[in-house]
Amino acid sequence: MENTQVQKGHPKGLYLLFFTEMWERFSYYGMRAIFILFLTKAIMLSSKDASNIYGSFTGLVYLTPLLGGYLCDRYLGNRRSIFIGGIMMAIGQFLLFICASSIGTPAMAQTLLWAGLTVLIVGNGFFKPNISTMVGQLYPKGDRRVDSAFTIFYMGINLGAFFSPLVCGGLGDTGNIADFKWGFLAACIGMVVSVISFEVLKNKYLQGPDGEHIGMPVKKIDATSLGIIVGSTALIFFLLSFKNMFQSDIDLIGYLIYGAMLIVPLVIITDKSLTGEERSRIGVIFILAFFVIFFWSAFEQAGASLTLFADKQTDRHIGGWEMPASFFQSVNPLAVITIAPIMTVIWGWLHKRNAEPASPLKMAWGLALLCLGYIVIMMAVKGVDSSIKISMFWLLSLYVLHSIGELCLSPIGLSMVSKLAPVRFASLLMGTWFLANAAANKFAGTLSALIPGGEDGTGGATSFFGYQITNLYDFFMLFVVMTGIAAALLFLISGYLRKMMHGIK
Repeated sequence: MENTQVQKGHPKGLYLLFFTEMWERFSYYGMRAIFILFLTKAIMLSSKDASNIYGSFTGLVYLTPLLGGYLCDRYLGNRRSIFIGGIMMAIGQFLLFICASSIGTPAMAQTLLWAGLTVLIVGNGFFKPNISTMVGQLYPKGDRRVDSAFTIFYMGINLGAFFSPLVCGGLGDTGNIADFKWGFLAACIGMVVSVISFEVLKNKYLQGPDGEHIGMPVKKIDATSLGIIVGSTALIFFLLSFKNMFQSDIDLIGYLIYGAMLIVPLVIITDKSLTGEERSRIGVIFILAFFVIFFWSAFEQAGASLTLFADKQTDRHIGGWEMPASFFQSVNPLAVITIAPIMTVIWGWLHKRNAEPASPLKMAWGLALLCLGYIVIMMAVKGVDSSIKISMFWLLSLYVLHSIGELCLSPIGLSMVSKLAPVRFASLLMGTWFLANAAANKFAGTLSALIPGGEDGTGGATSFFGYQITNLYDFFMLFVVMTGIAAALLFLISGYLRKMMHGIK
């Protein structure tokens, strides 16, 4: 009788994780909404340099979950990892607040920028994979509520992401560069709220299906684990500041991220403890991770080239008021919040009729919708004189299409990793899934830097593997081709991937 009652709803722990993640995402996306504008307007970097820093930062944000997943599995447990990560991210946002308060002293501001980004990156590595993993631990193995749980959890992410550009952008993106600091301070406060709520309520609500506490520490922190944390932090600070410090064009961060994307899956898949079925399922995770790179590298233009496009090439006037460019980053999460319940009903309706698509097919639809969004914006800029700003309707349409595509791919991907991963590799494989996001975000910065003419997106041709980009139409065409080909390939192999999943949908 008790199990039947449990099956009707979701555990209360889901809503604690929802609230904790919501405020952490408020912090991250609030900072991200104003980050590239801060770099170009306050730090006075070119859009190319700012895009590359953006790509390196967001790439490393998704790389460090490998570190966090490893230390969680061996030493910390989920709860302690989330606490450490949350405290570090609050400190990182505060350092960015001090950085933005010191723009009159360029050398100090530059050092504080690298320090703040470093602490944010390492903190995120502890926080992100472990809170996602805990969602799956709340449910019995094979419980199909896990899909809807991740969709609810994903709505928490997007609720925080919706408010943060409005708050942090409203405070920081005012046209006065001295105000950027208030946006970073608001992000810091959001992170503090996240940590406090988690610490106060975790013992009461974070319990597994049998009533046991989940996410408990594995063993005490020793000199080895401390050395890994300190060494990783120092390494990331060095990598971020390397180009500026040595006036070098060598992209060490790119080598690290793309190298890890090749090496880590190879190490995991060759583990001798894996059975044939486990290895097959893990293979699905890695194949889909490859396609995810193409999705997120195009999707994450939202915080890079599309923000520059909104700032310079989009008519943002509503009556006599000009909307801050950062506000556009609230469109995607608002669309997700609105559409997510509809998608949940659709998947449930299809499931009852044995017609629900398997995860690979859902993700192929996500890529196709992303491609369609870029077709819309590409047609909007076709033949338009560079001095004319386009209607914000086109950019809004792109974000709505991308949001539907995101709902087909991102929560489905998180749930899929949770279901396909062997328990002993759960956090590490979640970290590996985020590693694909790391490669995608780094690639996103590289692609953003191709926007022609730098500051205003006009003139000044760039090229990508021989493809000449002379205007915005050419620039957006690159994303149409890239995501379109990826979607077509994934549609073709989705049936084969489903067989490799051995009954898991």
